[in-house]
Amino acid sequence: MASAVSLLLHSSPTTRPLHRAGPPSRLLCCPHRRAALLSHTAVATPRLLLAAPPRASNNNNNSGAVEAPDRLVAAVAYLYPFLDGAHHGRFLLAQFPFFSSLLGPLAPAARLFHSSPLTPFLLFLTLYFAVVRNQQAFSRFVRFNAMQAVALDVLLIFPDLLAQSFAPTSASGVGFEVFQSMESTVFLFLLVCLFYGGGACLLGKTPRLPIVADAAERQVM
Repeated sequence: MASAVSLLLHSSPTTRPLHRAGPPSRLLCCPHRRAALLSHTAVATPRLLLAAPPRASNNNNNSGAVEAPDRLVAAVAYLYPFLDGAHHGRFLLAQFPFFSSLLGPLAPAARLFHSSPLTPFLLFLTLYFAVVRNQQAFSRFVRFNAMQAVALDVLLIFPDLLAQSFAPTSASGVGFEVFQSMESTVFLFLLVCLFYGGGACLLGKTPRLPIVADAAERQVM
């Protein structure tokens, strides 16, 4: 019996390991390679996170562009305050004929504007109620520039009142020189507003005239 047990013990297979241990990894054996891999991963990860997403194509996005009819209507609106206050330039036009030749193309519009005493008032109502308040028919670009032209024309009330109240009786003296300078200043201001406002509108830009821009901004929704 003892010999049979001894025979069974000697003939049983030896226990083998479940997994065969292979040779150690080169990465684990070389610490400097492991550090280089970790540093490369740390640098590449922020670059992937901070990379800008692909931009969408703007070939069909023309919402920011101002159409040609809107540019023309907005530019023509600045003729209204200039023609209404052109009489302030009578002294400047007499002294410098250059301005007369420069403004010669506007002569037909000036004659039509002053053809009736009601024309300025009718144009005022048209610009304000038919353009500025008409959000369905006109863009904000047109309405803002029309409102600037209307506000600029309203400001002409003050130099008109001063000219009627303090007009000198004689064409000489200090009072006449002050009055002449005031009239020429008003005319030059209107001329600059005409060229700056009209030119910017034709280029599709939004001009902001001094004094009246903030008032126009509040009126245009």
